[in-house]
Order: sequence, then structure tokens, then C-alpha cells
Amino acid sequence: MTVRPYDPETDFEAVAGFISDRRTHALWCAGRTAYPLERETFHGFLRSEESFGTRAYTAAEDGRTVGFFCLAPNRETGEAMLKFVVIDGSLRGRGLGTKMLSLACDLAFEDAEINAVQLMVFSVNEAARRCYRKAGFTERSVTENAFAYESKKWDRCNMVRYRD
Repeated sequence: MTVRPYDPETDFEAVAGFISDRRTHALWCAGRTAYPLERETFHGFLRSEESFGTRAYTAAEDGRTVGFFCLAPNRETGEAMLKFVVIDGSLRGRGLGTKMLSLACDLAFEDAEINAVQLMVFSVNEAARRCYRKAGFTERSVTENAFAYESKKWDRCNMVRYRD
């Protein structure tokens, strides 16, 4: 697997295809961008994230785009925030998420001032939480009822992986 910067010209269709329904969209971005993903709106969203130091990346396996994530280092806190993590749904359960997360952490830890990578995941997303644990993340805190989806309230879990 390789990780490279997101290319708006070649990667959008694949990434938009990973977000296949409203629930997946809510789990992925907590409503921070509109569903379904539209090219200009999504790229505007990514540009706004760049103003906070966030960079978008894609993961490829055998030349096929299989995943997406954003990474935002914060040298003041010594932590990077991993955001908007998604793997092609047709390929889930094959270890690609774990590989991508490991590569994302390697990328974050290239910065000597970054000592941890954190992320947020909804507690109802048990498959993602298992994947994060396999990639070395541990639960740090839970915010109850952090997000409303339809008639339900989802807890948000903060997970962290420290530099080895």
C-alpha cells in the first residue's frame, strides 16, 4: 500500500463512492459536509480544512484508490489529528484500514514534534473502533450524546496512538 496527497482531479470519484449512504456519511464526517458528496462542495470543504493545517491523502493498493484520510498536525500540543478516515466498503475486512492507519501514523511521526496521533470515532461504529485498535490506538475519552443522527444520539470516542 502507498499513501499520497489527495489529487482532486483523479481521486474524487473513488472517495465519493466510498460514502455510499447517509449513515456512512454521518459516521464519516458527522455532517461537516453535504451528502451526497459533490465535487466543488467537497473540494471547498477540503480547502477550508487546509487553513487549519489539514492535508488530505489517499491510499492505493495495486494502483487502485482504496482509502482516504486527512491529517492535521498540531506542534503546540505535539499531537496530530487524523480525520475523515474511510476505506472502500467493498474492501473492508481485509486489513487495508489497519495498513492505511499505520502509514498515516508513520506520516505524522515524520514530524519530530508530533508524539501522538488522535482521532474521533462514534461508539456505534464498532468495526472502525476494532480497526483503530488493531492499528495501535487506545480509547482516551468518551463524550456521551455528542451527535444526533435521525432519532438517535451517538457517543464520540477519542482514541490515541503514541509514538513508539
